[in-house]
Amino acid sequence: MTKISKAACIGGGVIGGGWIARFLLAGIDVDVFDPHPEASRIVGEVIANAEKAYAMLTGAPLPPRGRLRFCQTLVEAVADADWIQESVPERLDLKRGVLTEIDAAARPDALIGSSTSGLLPTDLQRDMRHPERLFVAHPYNPVYLLPLVEIVGGEKTSAATIRAAMERLPPIGMKGVHIAKEIEAFVGDRLLEALWREALWLIHDDICTVETLDDVIRYSFGLRWAQMGLFQTYRIAGGEAGMRHFLAQFGPCLAWPWTKLTDVVDLDEALIEKIGRQSDEQAAGLSIRELERIRDENLVGILQALKGGDGGKGWGAGKLLKDFERTLWAEGGGEAMPADPSRSLRLVETKVSPAWVDYNGHMTEHRYLQVFGDTSDALLRLVGVDLAYVEAGHSYYTVESHIRHLGEAKLGQAIHSACQILSADEKRLHVFHTLYDTATGELVATAEQMLLHVDSKAGKAVAAPAAVLDRVKAIAASHAELALPEGAGRHVGQRR
Repeated sequence: MTKISKAACIGGGVIGGGWIARFLLAGIDVDVFDPHPEASRIVGEVIANAEKAYAMLTGAPLPPRGRLRFCQTLVEAVADADWIQESVPERLDLKRGVLTEIDAAARPDALIGSSTSGLLPTDLQRDMRHPERLFVAHPYNPVYLLPLVEIVGGEKTSAATIRAAMERLPPIGMKGVHIAKEIEAFVGDRLLEALWREALWLIHDDICTVETLDDVIRYSFGLRWAQMGLFQTYRIAGGEAGMRHFLAQFGPCLAWPWTKLTDVVDLDEALIEKIGRQSDEQAAGLSIRELERIRDENLVGILQALKGGDGGKGWGAGKLLKDFERTLWAEGGGEAMPADPSRSLRLVETKVSPAWVDYNGHMTEHRYLQVFGDTSDALLRLVGVDLAYVEAGHSYYTVESHIRHLGEAKLGQAIHSACQILSADEKRLHVFHTLYDTATGELVATAEQMLLHVDSKAGKAVAAPAAVLDRVKAIAASHAELALPEGAGRHVGQRR
């Protein structure tokens, strides 16, 4: 897959900050220009939320985080980027001016995307010297979690630019959809506008409150839309006869006077105040940042559920996540053998994420198992048991674990794990992992595990191939010279 090597983001607000986080967590360096005096703080808070969300979203090894640099000028920010994302306020004159300035300063081969939610790319590219490389890349908030990007070309946008933009999105976990003809507000916002207009009338006419309206969406069709969208949902509603029956049965309703979509509500001060007051009551004192974190946690849960849909193949955005994780695992595997394996192997370096802690700020029990599992996975990749190996039908399965909690890992704490192979034969791999506080070297926890090499298709233990065994035995022979770790072989309840 063609990848973005370096990105530039012009504008670091809600959408721009989301793009920055998406690029950084995909391992891409990002240069940012935003004259707002608090741009650094705002972007930093978005990145913090994104990191917390990713810690919950996937256990796959993310690449090293990209480097973030705030630049003093737009010219400096775009100079070396191959993908430039403009996310300035939604005013045609402002966006057109910024994009023309980007066009004059960017590399000849750089792609230029605009985050506009409704302006036509033909209007945006009017004054550019190289309009063929400008396209709309309209994302959805939060950009770092929601994967969709509407890709829309203008009259002068080249087909090669559209292809290049579409190709560069999957490696950062996003799905591009090419909108064939430019139209104001594109596709997603047109659908949202229709729902929004009807919703405003329902509030205006006191049919319901904003909370009731949101409940109607989130407890019913919102759940269906999350996985199947609109038309596939209605296909099912048509029963065994499918979509044609649904259209025949419910099509006549379109002529009924149910909707006010052709009538625009007057957003006067009274209606604005009504909506604002009801929205404040609905929020119940939660700040915007708190609501963002709740939103992210819920989205992660939905994405994880969809990842297991269709018998584990993934469904909708969950399938995209599954495919993205496959790429992460493939690129995170195949570590080189250490030059000196004669000491325990330091395999996992991480920090205790906000997603990992309980109400006391301590790392929860199952996260210890996750870190130790990640340590075993890193060891397996080291000996050649990577994604390709597993897909071919063989792997090591953990059949026994014994964890000791000897200290406390707390929010934000840097921790690392080390692995010692205690013994190994053709089928078995006996390991001992130790978790440390990176700053102090204090012992936090240990885990002793037994793994069996299996033929996953046959469902039974089998001997590992020589290529894997040679690597395992080389490390095991070196580790045989090490002292037996304190606690190895210990049973539950045994006195220290």
